Amino acid sequence: MVLLGEIFPDFTADTQIGTIEFHNWLGDSWGILFSHPNDFTPVCTTELARVAKLMPEFKRLGVKVIALSCNSVDSHRKWIEDIKSYGKITEEEFPYPIIEDQSRKFATMLGMLDPTETDQSGLPMSARAVFIIDPAKKMRLSILYPATTGRNFDEIVRVIESLQLTDKYKVATPVDWKKGDDVMIDPKVSDSEAKACYNDIKTIPLPSGKTYLRIVPQPIDT
Repeated sequence: MVLLGEIFPDFTADTQIGTIEFHNWLGDSWGILFSHPNDFTPVCTTELARVAKLMPEFKRLGVKVIALSCNSVDSHRKWIEDIKSYGKITEEEFPYPIIEDQSRKFATMLGMLDPTETDQSGLPMSARAVFIIDPAKKMRLSILYPATTGRNFDEIVRVIESLQLTDKYKVATPVDWKKGDDVMIDPKVSDSEAKACYNDIKTIPLPSGKTYLRIVPQPIDT
C-alpha cells in the first residue's frame, strides 16, 4: 500500500483508449485514480456518470482522472454505454480512461481489495479507493470506501481545492471548509511572520491561553 507523501507507483495498463504508462499519462498534472468492484454494477455506474459530469471542474483544477475496474477493456466499452445513458452524457467519446484489471494485479498492488466483498468465484473485489496524486507523483490523499458505499465526489473536489491552496500559501483549512471560507494560519508560521503576511488576523481566545487558532480570509490569486 502506498503511504501519504510516497511516490505513487508507475505502471503500464490497458484502457478503452489504449495502453497507458501512468506517470507519462499524468505528466505535470494532478491526478485522481479511483477504483470499482465490477462493471455493470449499480453504485459504480452512478459514480462514473457523476465524474463524467464533473470533468469541467477537474479540468479547472488541472486534474486528470482515471478509473479502474476488475474487468476487461471490452467489458468497459460496453459498460460505458450504460454510464452515458444513465448520466445523459451526449459526447461520443467518454471523457476519461478506465483501466482493465481482470487479474486484480493493480488492485492488489495498490491495496484496493475489500476482503469482505467477493465475486461469484470467491475472489476479493476491489474496494472503492480514491487516490489523489500531485504533479510530483506523490500521493497526497487516500480514501477507502467499502464496495457497497458510493463516494461523495463533491468532497473530493473540495479536498483538491484545499490541497492546492495549502500548497501555495502557509495556511490550513478548518473543518467543513469550502472554497471562499476563512482559513487558518499554519501552526509552523510564527506570529511575526504571520503579521508580515496578513493584515486581518483574528485570533480566537482559548482557555489554555495559547494563540494557535489564527483565522484569516482565504488568500485569493490576483
